[in-house]
Amino acid sequence: MIGSKASLAAFLLLSAQAAAGQTAGKTEAAPSGAAGMDLFLSGDADQTGVVRLGLNLDWRYEAPDRYQGVRIEKAWFDPFGQGRRERERVYLRGADRSGDWNWNGRIGTDGDTVLGAAAIHNNAPVRQEYFIEREIVETPQGLKRGIYYTFAGAAVDLPVDDRNTFTLLGGVQEFSGDNVRTHLRANYVHVIEPEWGLSGQIRTRLFRNSDPREFDYYSPRWYAQILPVLQLRRQVEGWRYLVAAGIGTQRDSEQDWRRSSYFNTQFTSPARGKWAFNASFLYSETPTTSGLAYNYKQFTIGLTRVF
Repeated sequence: MIGSKASLAAFLLLSAQAAAGQTAGKTEAAPSGAAGMDLFLSGDADQTGVVRLGLNLDWRYEAPDRYQGVRIEKAWFDPFGQGRRERERVYLRGADRSGDWNWNGRIGTDGDTVLGAAAIHNNAPVRQEYFIEREIVETPQGLKRGIYYTFAGAAVDLPVDDRNTFTLLGGVQEFSGDNVRTHLRANYVHVIEPEWGLSGQIRTRLFRNSDPREFDYYSPRWYAQILPVLQLRRQVEGWRYLVAAGIGTQRDSEQDWRRSSYFNTQFTSPARGKWAFNASFLYSETPTTSGLAYNYKQFTIGLTRVF
């Protein structure tokens, strides 16, 4: 079980050691520094709003997936419209690649406990990814009582041929208290038109809570979703675009089947020059940790300047 707060630190350390060991002896271009800012906004039908403003200062920056630095973050939480609560966080952050493997992560604190996230994946045809995340639960009790979760898991891509791939994910999410949530996800992707970057997908997910309704976050005995999605991913003159949309169905142990809709769009600037820009927008009718959240919206924007 994930229990220990040291899990995140250990994961980051092992990833960094693996990357450092494999890159030893290589000749790299002289690194530079970078500074960036990003803004995260979200809101849902439960009247929960979250704002995060982050400042990234990297003393070593070679590419969007190769950097070392610090992150300072200010967060404002307004759970269920019951009033704004503020939090400050400070992180060490880094990312690197070696051979077929890439890793990235951040580890820090809000003054009370360890927070952060980390992931490592390869670029082989049978793609593997391992991840861990620790964050506060954004509900009134979560913010008042200091309820956190630690979520760790792994995913693997299983290609059938050039146009068909299955993805499987399994994870365990441990909350403060007694509840442990197990996650299973399975996706099928069929490439409809390779030149357009157009694919059709069937996304399914299931999770189960060991101690339902322990606190005030969304935690039925079980939850299931089936979501067909149409996705377009393009790259034009270095700019990357993604648009995905779908309508499916969902249910949990307490309510019958109901609609589940999804829309996501992302824009990323070319990884060259002194400036880098990214933005994304997400709309879904999928429950969040905070609540049922039919009508969840999320917007992010980020800007980086390389020196």
